[in-house]
Formats: sequence, C-alpha cells, structure tokens
Amino acid sequence: MRGMRAVLTGHSRGLGEAIAEELLDRGIAVLALARRGNPALAARHGERLCEVAVDLADSAALAAWLGSGALQAWLAEADEALLINNAGTLQPMGPLALQDPMAVARAVAANVGAPLALAAAFAAAAGPQARRVLHVSSGAARKPYAGWSVYCATKAALDHHARAVQLDAVPGLRICALAPGVIDTGMQAEIRASTPERFPLRDRFAEMQASGGLVAPAECAMHLVDFVLDEDFGREPVADLRDLGR
Repeated sequence: MRGMRAVLTGHSRGLGEAIAEELLDRGIAVLALARRGNPALAARHGERLCEVAVDLADSAALAAWLGSGALQAWLAEADEALLINNAGTLQPMGPLALQDPMAVARAVAANVGAPLALAAAFAAAAGPQARRVLHVSSGAARKPYAGWSVYCATKAALDHHARAVQLDAVPGLRICALAPGVIDTGMQAEIRASTPERFPLRDRFAEMQASGGLVAPAECAMHLVDFVLDEDFGREPVADLRDLGR
C-alpha cells in the first residue's frame, strides 16, 4: 500500500464511513468529500483523513472545488490512487407525478454528474501511474423497480459509464461499477419509512431487515476494499459483490 492515496465521496455515514475506516486502517490516506464531516473518523485517524465539505448535488460548488487544485495536490505524490464514488441519494421516490422536478435534478447531479466529473478530474491529474475508479452501483441499475425510476436510471448510468471508459483503454486506469448488495444503512431506513404508494416493495425490504438479511456496513466495506485492491479489479467493468464469493 506504499504510496497509495484514495479519494472517497460520502464518508459521513453508512457504507461510506465504513469504507473510509477500512482504507485508513490499511494505511491508505483518504481525501473525503461530503456535505458534513465525520468527527469520529477524524479523531481516530488524524492527518491521514483530509475532509472537504462540499454538496455533490451542487454542480457549481463541485466545479469550484475541482478548479481549486486541491485534488491535483492530493494526488501529486501518490504512486497509486483510488477514486471511490460512493455518495448518492435514493430520493425522489415514487411515480413520476409525485416526483419534485428539482429533487430529480439534484439526484442526477449527485448520483451521475458528480461521479463522472470526479472521474474525469481524477484521470487527468498528474501523479499516479496506476489509478482505479470504483463506482458504487446497485442491483437497481440492472433491474427496474417501481417507485425508483430516478435511482435506477442514475445507477444504470454509472454502469454504462464504466463500460464505455473501459473501452477507452487508458493506460494505467482501471474502472468498475460494483453493486455492493443490500446493506444495513440509512438508505434502508429511508426505504422502510416510505409508503407503498411511493415504493410498492417497501414491505419486502422491511421483512429483509427483520429477518437479519441485511449486511453490516463494516463487512461490506472490507470485501469492497479487498475487491478494489485485487489484481483482477477492472477486468469486468460491471460487477456484483454478491457474485464474487466475498
């Protein structure tokens, strides 16, 4: 892991927090982007965690940060670098007529615009000879769900982005969109708090949680980081963690 640095979005809670912890515990310094910081992580890991407060649904704010040179400075001395696009939103849920158009625009900015912009800036920055991009995707990218048209479409965009980038065959750059499985995070709590009108399969997900069918974020993060560091990472541009025996 010598000379490796990571860029991670959405580290303030849930899976992103667990991924940050896993990377930091392995000695990989993390540049973390989220609307809010994570004081507990910062207290445990000190200078190895560099936090940036930015709303990834605000394209202008993200563009301003990307123009500041901070990302380039972070990557300049790294031999290897990771970009893990984890942040995302499930909202707005529901059929089209119930979706707030501005919420749709913010979701597309956060779930698609930010990951693609970060990937482009990450690939262009001077420094690392080896770079890996991991988009945290979803099974919803590959199977439609009533009430999740925005979430399904935005996650499918990440899958297809990874497929197309792989065809570019950029030397030293690997990419994969990975569905991590069903994880016990705040997003699942959002699902259980929804109504059948907004998400007809709400009860199915509630039963999954009640029966212990959700994966703990720390367990998922361990397998996800193993995957992104594996020598076979990027061989397939789209993958599901549940299919990899991890």
